Formats: sequence, C-alpha cells, structure tokens
Amino acid sequence: MLRIVGDTAIAQTVDFFTPIVDDPYLFGQIAAANSISDIYAMGATPILGLAIAGFPTDKLPLDVLTEILRGGADKAAEAGFAVAGGHTIIDDVPKYGLAVTGIVSAEKLVRNSTGRAGDVLFLTKPIGNGILVNAHRTWQQRNVSSEPLLDEATRWMTMLNRDAARVMVSVGVDAATDVTGYGLIGHLLEMCEGAGVGATIRASDVPVLAGAREFLALGFCSGGTKRNAKNFRERVELRVPDSEFDLFCDAQTSGGLLIAVAPERAAALASAFDESGLFYAKIGTMTADRGRITVEA
Repeated sequence: MLRIVGDTAIAQTVDFFTPIVDDPYLFGQIAAANSISDIYAMGATPILGLAIAGFPTDKLPLDVLTEILRGGADKAAEAGFAVAGGHTIIDDVPKYGLAVTGIVSAEKLVRNSTGRAGDVLFLTKPIGNGILVNAHRTWQQRNVSSEPLLDEATRWMTMLNRDAARVMVSVGVDAATDVTGYGLIGHLLEMCEGAGVGATIRASDVPVLAGAREFLALGFCSGGTKRNAKNFRERVELRVPDSEFDLFCDAQTSGGLLIAVAPERAAALASAFDESGLFYAKIGTMTADRGRITVEA
C-alpha cells in the first residue's frame, strides 16, 4: 500500500502461472480472477491491469494466445477495469497473469496481519480445486475409471471475490487474505504469524468441492500441495486424519477470501453475506496460541 493523496492509497499486486485447464479463454479468465484477488483481499478496488504472458510461438498458434488474452480482458472488464497493455515474451510453455493496481482508503485498508484472538474465521469459497485439476490432468495415466469433472471447480475459480470483499469492507473486519498457492493452512498460518496469534479450524465446517476428498484418497495431489503439507506440518496440531491435513494444504487457484472478524461483528457479517446471496462458511476462530493451528473434527 502506498498513500498518494489524503486518505487515498494505491494497492499493487502481480500473479501469473501456466495453464490449469485446456480451454485458453477459460484459462485467461481464471488467471485474471486469481490476479485480481489480492486487491479484493485488501479491501481495494481494481482500476488498471497490465498483462504478463509467455508463449511458445513455435509450438502453438497465435490464436491460442489471443483467446487467453481475451479471457483475461473480459474478466477484468467484469471487475470494472481495463487491461491497458502489458508485455509478452517467447517461452517454452504458456504463462499468463496480470499486474493489477487498485485504490483504497488508507484508513480502511484490510491487512492480513491484524487478526486478534477470538476473531471468527469466515471462508468464501470451497477448497479442493487443486486436487481436481491434478486429477483431471492425470486420471487416464493412472487407470482411473471415472473422469473428474471440473465444471464446478472452474465456476468457483472464475468467480471474482469482488462482492465478498464489498460485504467485508461494509461490515468492517480485522484481517483478511485470499487462499491460493499455500492452501488454507498456509495462508491461515501467514495471518496468524503476522498477528502473533493462533487458530482453531473445525474440519467439518470447511467447505470442500465435490469429489476432492475421493480423488485425494486415490493419490491425486500436486507437487505444491505436497510441499505445503511438508513445510507446515510441525506447526499444526491434528485431531483429525492426516488426509484432512493434506486436503487443507491443497494449493488453490483463485480461492476465496479468508476473513477474521471480531466476534461482536460476526453475526452482522453473516447476515450481510446472506442478504447479498453470497456463499460463506464459518470455519473456526483465532486463538492466543501464537503461530499454531489446531484442526479438530
């Protein structure tokens, strides 16, 4: 965040990655939604985007790149801003994302490091899309009889966190982040360490995409998820099976907002989500157990 005049500040973020779906237009939409998400997590409004792309011109027709860029531009337009340019290089595999600028009231900026013990934790999208994407890519190689369906996962991945962020800002919350590559556990640990608190998650309250648990049990798990599970295990007390920990470490793409709200405002936040017709789940609380997470049934 950089204050530019009076109470007005700018927020800046950048993200890009390789395709996770076969459809180039859909990939562009997902990548753009993912890139914008950090702006929403700060309570900011996106106003400008710049595209970042790598493309193998000797392997794929330029029509593929055109569709990726179109998908990203359409998603940015849905968010209310234009992609005003960018930069593309020749690369071995396609890569795409956005650098996004947003504006925010400096006094209303939502940080990921200001949660407090006792805060109620809300999550605004189900987890598990990393498992389903990995299964969709590799199910035939493992002789699995049924193809994992991505329709529901892609619906969530292309969904902007805009409306959830508006509700969050209108009610007033203590902290927030978006759930992406470090999974639910990793991003919650980041919030806890920044604020000097801990957290308890109720596994039964965490929303999970249909099929994610089943395909995880069949061994479908990305390298990023495995690294998350290895790196975060010592800071988590498990009162559930290890498979639940792996699920909560699943590396997400364009995941939901993870919000910490004071207990006296939790009912107001839930009511505002309900009135707006938005999805949410209350998944736990922040505690005084600094830097540690407990996952209970």
